[in-house]
Amino acid sequence: MKVTKMFSPLLFIAAVLFTGTASAYDPGMTEEVCKKPQFRDFNLPVYQEPEKTEVPPESTLSFMVSPWAKPDTIKLTAKNQNLEFTVESNSSFHRVKAKLPAAFNGQYVRINVTAKAELGCYDKNGWLIKIADK
Repeated sequence: MKVTKMFSPLLFIAAVLFTGTASAYDPGMTEEVCKKPQFRDFNLPVYQEPEKTEVPPESTLSFMVSPWAKPDTIKLTAKNQNLEFTVESNSSFHRVKAKLPAAFNGQYVRINVTAKAELGCYDKNGWLIKIADK
């Protein structure tokens, strides 16, 4: 009888400590991480000072956007003007294609793109190009 009275406080302390650590985990607190859209494989040469690379007038540009981006949220601009573009989607990526307007011939143009992901976050990117005169 003395042995059980001696172990009873120890068992009580162990039970209290165990329930505290077991209740510390809450699976409902997991947070979904938003993956930002990625833009890659821009087909036109980007302008850099030593090379001074130019693209032909009225060229067709294309690039790919990650599949977790919503295709209807893609926005493409050049010199603060919206560009007309098409989106071809499959399970691996969205391919965006657009034609440079003739009004930009002989100018430096920054192509800007923004897109929103499925979970709501967004990202943007841009490329500076020099368009040759006609």
